This record gives sequence, C-alpha cells and structure tokens, in this order.
Amino acid sequence: MATRDRHGAPMIDAVSKAIIEQLQEDGRRPYAAIGKAVGLSEAAVRQRVQKLLDQGVMQIVAVTDPLTVGFRRQAMVGIKVDGDMDPVADALAEMDAVEYVVITAGSFDLMVEIVCEDDDHLLEMINKRIRSLPGVRTTESFVYLKLRKQTYTWGTR
Repeated sequence: MATRDRHGAPMIDAVSKAIIEQLQEDGRRPYAAIGKAVGLSEAAVRQRVQKLLDQGVMQIVAVTDPLTVGFRRQAMVGIKVDGDMDPVADALAEMDAVEYVVITAGSFDLMVEIVCEDDDHLLEMINKRIRSLPGVRTTESFVYLKLRKQTYTWGTR
C-alpha cells in the first residue's frame, strides 16, 4: 500500500479499497465488522485506516445538510483568472467559507463551492473576498435553491 504511482499519489491495494468502500457506506462501521467483510483482523483494519488517513487518501467526517446547522446559503462560483491560477486557488482554499476549490478546463478557470450563513455573508464573500483577489477577472455565481442529492458512496476503482 505504500507505493506511489507516477504522479506521486499513493497506490491502494484491493483490500484497502474494500475498507474505503465499507467506510463510504457507513463511516461509523466498527473495525471488527469491516475486518469480517474484507478478511482482516480488527487490528489490521485499524492500522490500514490510520495509514489511509495519514496519507491523505481519505477523511472520516460528519457530512451535514448546511441548512440544518445554520448555513442558509450555498453557491458555486465560477471564476475567470488573469495569469497564473495557482495563487488565486491557494488564496481561495484558505477561506473558511470555501468548501472546495477546483481548477477546471472550460468556461471558468476555477470553481469554488461556498457555504454561507445568509445572503449578506454570500455577498461579502463574492464582492469583498473573492473579487478582490489579485488575478480574479470575473465571477459568476450559481446559488443553490435546494439540495437534492449528496453522496459519497461512489466506491473505488
């Protein structure tokens, strides 16, 4: 499991992939149950999970519906950048309200998802924080009206 591919990413064996899939179905599944499903002892599963966490292959987190925990506005923001995208992407990644940053090909150079308390917070994020970054040329916002599906059970390949 410790070997890396040509891009430097950890290579994951079939057993570790099976562990990941078990945790994607239920992040609270006991290690003993996972071990039974994948053919390892509880201790071996615990060690593999820790290694996957340490390598940044996965995280174990509580996924919430932002509306139920006080965040009333979510949006995807498409951003066009002049020049190097990396400094802009790095600055966006440091912002607390930004959930993820993706460098893209297509109409936008970057796409970011932001989770805000309300419309005033969203306006501040776009107008004062994002648009003020050096290199940001334009933004286009896609406000979420309703979350219909959010899943993390796509498995492994």
